[in-house]
Amino acid sequence: MTGNELDESPIDQSLAIIIATYNEIDNLPTLVEQLTSLLPEAEILVIDDNSPDGTGNWCDENKSRYPSLHCIHRSGKLGLGSATVEGLGWAIDQRHSFVATMDADFSHNPATLPDLFRKISQDADEKLAVAIGSRYVPGGAIEGWPWFRRFASKAVNRFARLWLGLSTRDNSGAFRVYRTSALQAIGLESIHSKSYSYLEEILYRLKQAGFRFTEHPIVFKDREHGVTKTNWKLGVKVFWELFLFRFT
Repeated sequence: MTGNELDESPIDQSLAIIIATYNEIDNLPTLVEQLTSLLPEAEILVIDDNSPDGTGNWCDENKSRYPSLHCIHRSGKLGLGSATVEGLGWAIDQRHSFVATMDADFSHNPATLPDLFRKISQDADEKLAVAIGSRYVPGGAIEGWPWFRRFASKAVNRFARLWLGLSTRDNSGAFRVYRTSALQAIGLESIHSKSYSYLEEILYRLKQAGFRFTEHPIVFKDREHGVTKTNWKLGVKVFWELFLFRFT
């Protein structure tokens, strides 16, 4: 195996897939079905923020159909950052070797997830902490976004690279596979952000601890069903929290 080629042999590491949801009933059933087919040995944890559309109820009703499916029901819309950190903690407690995070709306192609797992699991270096599904490396792309969302995303990523000293090009994407031993090393209690800036904060904390990252190109597609949770207020909050990271 040379260069960026990946061994296509089955993945045998202990894997968990974390999906934070709020009103994703139009997407989650199909996503769970596809993930179960692609990665039958993986466990899937849905963290639902009391979705009014019944997303969490669907998980409970389909537990017998998908034995690898688990669900944490939270009391309300408590934020993507806190949901993801809770899921990462669950994966550590369950002693998984690796844990993936992805969106529920198919903006992250499930078919790419096995490649991300291989990217990190085939690397023997324990200092490789994260494999990032990247929109901003050669081969990566974004489909369906208006110009202002593209501009805002590139601005956040450029600021994160310059201000936090991150070498990766896509620091705000949630399609990732982490090595749980690396997350244990930094301590999840060190992650303070409850908004989307948790993505950059995790990388920053890992960088401070001496870990390294790798990126794999993905094509990010805007959601077809449901309503996006992002807005300009969240964007401003992300910039402010990124600015504060270096002082905490």
